[in-house]
Amino acid sequence: MLAFALRRVLVSIPVLLVASFIVFALGAASANPLAPLLEKNPPAPPNVIAAETVRLHLDQPLIPRYFSWLGGLILHGDFGPSVTSTMDIGAELGPRFLVTIRLIALAMVIALVLAIVVGVLTAVKQYSKTDYIATFLGFLFLAMPSFWLAILLKQGGIAVNGAVGYPAIYTIGSASVPPPTGFGANLADILGHMILPTIALALISYASWSRFTRASMLEVLNSDYVRLARSKGLSRRTVMVKHALRTALIPLTTVTALDIASIIGGAVVTEFVFQWKGLGDFFLNAVRSNDTYATSSWLLVSAVVVIAFNLIADLLYGVLDPRIRHA
Repeated sequence: MLAFALRRVLVSIPVLLVASFIVFALGAASANPLAPLLEKNPPAPPNVIAAETVRLHLDQPLIPRYFSWLGGLILHGDFGPSVTSTMDIGAELGPRFLVTIRLIALAMVIALVLAIVVGVLTAVKQYSKTDYIATFLGFLFLAMPSFWLAILLKQGGIAVNGAVGYPAIYTIGSASVPPPTGFGANLADILGHMILPTIALALISYASWSRFTRASMLEVLNSDYVRLARSKGLSRRTVMVKHALRTALIPLTTVTALDIASIIGGAVVTEFVFQWKGLGDFFLNAVRSNDTYATSSWLLVSAVVVIAFNLIADLLYGVLDPRIRHA
């Protein structure tokens, strides 16, 4: 298993390097960082524009600029200069990444647990009332745009707070300002602010994942080796968990790894609705200000997350099916 994991890690390195060049090229082509200065009325002095051109490395061709950016990132953790000269992109990305990743991680865990439980239950009770109700709810959440569901949840929280007369449900921000004192109180405050955004992000993912789990479980339950396990007298629980579910989780692992990019996009929308100061807010501010290095940095962080989740999926393949790692 260690050799299999090492091979997958080594394969991910060139993928990450190619992704870094693509995101840098996309960021550089997305906007002109000097546009705000050039469009000012009265226009900025030529010496100011020349100084900004040198500071932002716009006087260099794309390829040397990329290698300079990559070298500074690898050697010094420098994400490049921002259009706002006082802003350190790396220092800004760090805490924002922690805010966003806790939302994505918790939403994915909840969505996976719900998808597995509901998918297995509906597959075992195919064409029952439970199956029909779960199918209806799955398609309902699947049809809901993430921003619309987030707005509905936010308005519902506001209505509840208005009815009880105090903020029982947090609807704005990722934490209270100022934060409460004490570890327990601070943790409870953070979890309280995560309730609505996590539900909004988890329900969209759960809807599609539960359908994949159901279809995969139905296929496995009708396979020959499951019927053989039953005929040998194995308990229903052993057949379901050890033989059926383990195989059925392989397609779900693939879908989860592929969906991480859309989950990041959904997190941007969700953070905007609930006014979180995470990576979504950072990305929107970078786009508004034509900050190409900040945009490229956000894209790179997103690419690293996507590649990391695909690497985790590859490793899970080896755990779920030993034939994969031996191959």
